[in-house]
Amino acid sequence: MPFSHLYGTLTDLRNRLYDRGLLRSYSPGAPTISVGNITTGGTGKTPLVAYVAMVLANRGEKVCILTRGYGRQNASERVVVSDGRKIVSDPKSAGDEPVELAHKLSGKAIIIADADRVAAAEWALKEFGVTVFILDDGFQHRRAKRDIDIVCVDATDPWGGRKSLPGGRLREPIAGIRRADVVVLTRSDLVANVEDLRSEISHWNPDAALFTAQNEIVRVTEVEDFYSRLQNPELNTADTSNRSPFDVFNVIRNKATNEILLAAFCGLGNPENFFMQIRKEVEKNRDLDLCTTRSFPDHHCYTQADIDDLETRQGAGADAFVTTVKDAIKLSGLRFSIPCYVVEIDVILDEPDTFAELL
Repeated sequence: MPFSHLYGTLTDLRNRLYDRGLLRSYSPGAPTISVGNITTGGTGKTPLVAYVAMVLANRGEKVCILTRGYGRQNASERVVVSDGRKIVSDPKSAGDEPVELAHKLSGKAIIIADADRVAAAEWALKEFGVTVFILDDGFQHRRAKRDIDIVCVDATDPWGGRKSLPGGRLREPIAGIRRADVVVLTRSDLVANVEDLRSEISHWNPDAALFTAQNEIVRVTEVEDFYSRLQNPELNTADTSNRSPFDVFNVIRNKATNEILLAAFCGLGNPENFFMQIRKEVEKNRDLDLCTTRSFPDHHCYTQADIDDLETRQGAGADAFVTTVKDAIKLSGLRFSIPCYVVEIDVILDEPDTFAELL
């Protein structure tokens, strides 16, 4: 607790120094939108970054996402993850979330991993003729100026225990949300109601535009097919049929029981949200059952030993594994004795037209 108090005090002091101009912010050189959060762990930020990039790209902007790229081998190196046409890097050199974004935004955005996002922006302007930047996880990265600050608040755990690191998950005191121009309540469909949370946010920041969002499973793909699409972006088209994404499991239906037993695993900041999403889908399908789950540390790099252990402990009796895109991009070359499927999730906003016009 003393360290949490110290951390909160220091981050508050740093913000005050920026607010008063004693610490300097630098313009990236083009209109800039930050998408970040006030807590550590998974808040649904990455799908929202992809959503923002898609809206802007569809309106003719040349979008560049600037990201730090957590968990990559050389954090000080500048890495082009996507040149706007194809993925040109891998999770080890770029980080898993940037490659995940590159997969979702094939042909829609340039993605650069660099700890110095101001320098990366200057380079990208000259190299690619960027017209708009998106700062991925940029709320606390105040060295880069932004025109809009979008903050994700996870409705299932909004304030991370209401304590700053390391006693809780707050990156800065809750009052920091006053800097936000837009607040998006993510995973709102996984809680009974969000009205109390909306009221609390409005108390802290009555001027912020407030949206709610939920995650929707849009596609489930066997991992081999997922990698084919990763390497061939032209295959990355959405399924426009009215089928449930989970119909893909019909090919492995257990003929004796007429059931499909799933085992879920992931390495996320908030793995329980992924498991809740799978359980929600399973409840709609009487033939599906989630028999077991397994979480790994955030940004975990998988080995064959991990997969063998999964199959021994969690996979026994299961018909298939399910995992996330963030995890799947780190499974290349690993062998599964039972099928492994990749669950692809998009974010759905309550007022998409209003949000797009605001951007």
